Amino acid sequence: MNVLNFVNAFFSDSAHWHGYDGIPQRLLEHVQYSVLALALAAAIGLPVGLLTGHTGKGGNALAFIATAARALPSFGLLVLIVIMMGFGLLPVMIPLVVLAVPPILVTTYEAVRTVDPSPVDAARGMGMHESRILFQVELPVALPLILSGLRSAAIQIVSTATIAAYVSLGGLGRYIVDGLYQRDYEKVVGGATLVAVLALVTLALFWAAGRVAVSPGVRRR
Repeated sequence: MNVLNFVNAFFSDSAHWHGYDGIPQRLLEHVQYSVLALALAAAIGLPVGLLTGHTGKGGNALAFIATAARALPSFGLLVLIVIMMGFGLLPVMIPLVVLAVPPILVTTYEAVRTVDPSPVDAARGMGMHESRILFQVELPVALPLILSGLRSAAIQIVSTATIAAYVSLGGLGRYIVDGLYQRDYEKVVGGATLVAVLALVTLALFWAAGRVAVSPGVRRR
């Protein structure tokens, strides 16, 4: 049986659409884990990236932190945290946030640093406060690149949130982990397909957000 047959068999089975192990429930759990992890990572990465990008200080430290964080294996970190803290949602959130902070942090820093200095200098010459310069002059221009960092982080989170199933939580990873244990490859392929589709939906949502949030003049640059 090829992959397409596995996919068709999985989605055509009505048992996969109902109950606690149904696709709607597992999809909702996966989205909840992903949104929470992205929100936590953005709450850390965006303010630090904006501040360091505006001041121009701390770029080397950010690069070091990002490189170190990217070198950490998410699953290995999950196992270590579970050993130290036990099972629960927090041990899953930590590796997902560690995974997502570097692209948000570095991209936000670079986005602000690459803004044309001419309007920034003009704003300072007019006596604008530094916070107004950041949010009214630099941020609108830097927004497309900042969104690309958030998009990259979101895709990584959606793809990696399957690790929640390894510590007895839900999400789409439940199909992959349980399917491998049961040697039910129809379930494995179905779960992987759902994760891939959710990643594509995430891409589409960020594209739409960029169309709405970024001014036309900046998009054409």
